[in-house]
Amino acid sequence: MSRHYPRARTGEDRANLYDDITNKIIAELEAGRVPWVQPWGAAGKASLAMPKSAATGRQYSGINILILWGAATEHAFTGQSWLTFRQALSLGGHVRKGEHGTTVVYADRFVPVDEKRRASETGDEAQAIPFLKRFTVFNTDQCDDLPSEIATTAPPPPPGLIEPRVEKLIKATGINFRIGGNRAFYAPAEDYVQVPPPQAYFEPINWHRTALHELAHASGHQSRLNRDLSGGYGTKKYAFEELIAEISAAFSCASLDIVPTVRHADYIGSWLEVLREDNRAIVRAASQASKVADYLLGFLPESVVDVTTERAEQEAA
Repeated sequence: MSRHYPRARTGEDRANLYDDITNKIIAELEAGRVPWVQPWGAAGKASLAMPKSAATGRQYSGINILILWGAATEHAFTGQSWLTFRQALSLGGHVRKGEHGTTVVYADRFVPVDEKRRASETGDEAQAIPFLKRFTVFNTDQCDDLPSEIATTAPPPPPGLIEPRVEKLIKATGINFRIGGNRAFYAPAEDYVQVPPPQAYFEPINWHRTALHELAHASGHQSRLNRDLSGGYGTKKYAFEELIAEISAAFSCASLDIVPTVRHADYIGSWLEVLREDNRAIVRAASQASKVADYLLGFLPESVVDVTTERAEQEAA
């Protein structure tokens, strides 16, 4: 009996996967839509939440959050819970006939055999190669006969709980956070955040969104997550850091039940330039944004954030 083994994904296949993801993000930005800011709460649209596995309860991270948010909005799914075809069966349910799944990705690195041999012969350190693997998930809206506790979308918490949690988060981080002036910024050299007073904002909730954006920048300080913050205004480094902060703020907002908004829509042109030049930029930015959100939300004792989601999901599949 012959067996069919999955063939190794070629460099061209990997490039196409990055291209597929990047081109979709570029198309959204060119159309005036920001993928990490969805029309939450509109009639028939998905509820505000971070995407998670219906089978394990683990949150998705990085680029998969953007992919699944986009799919939930495009198809008007009512929830943010996802599972593989086999997971649906294992829970006693099934994916409805004719339903189309959403492709998410699992990122990892591996060392090819030739590279191991070369390193052994030369005494050099073997270089790992990054790769993405596709797998397919379905929203619980696309399934039948799932257990009621999985199929049911939990109601959102009372709105009065939002602002105090953000303020508690700000204090818990220990970041030098100043209120005053007429503009919001993070000063890397002096390591402090400054945000105008809440009354300066047309909608008070925008003060909290802005605070999360600037805290995202502050997370990059060498004493924290140690990102490269050396890019001056107008440079690609600067645009990439803004992309990280924007997406991270959206992730943090969604985790705190705050509807995300675009804080710096004027940067869309520079983001497009970065994405067109590097088809891996959006994947790297989303990955960094997940790390930032996990880091900041980790200061809240009730936050449980898992940064190994893709690996767990791939193993479960």
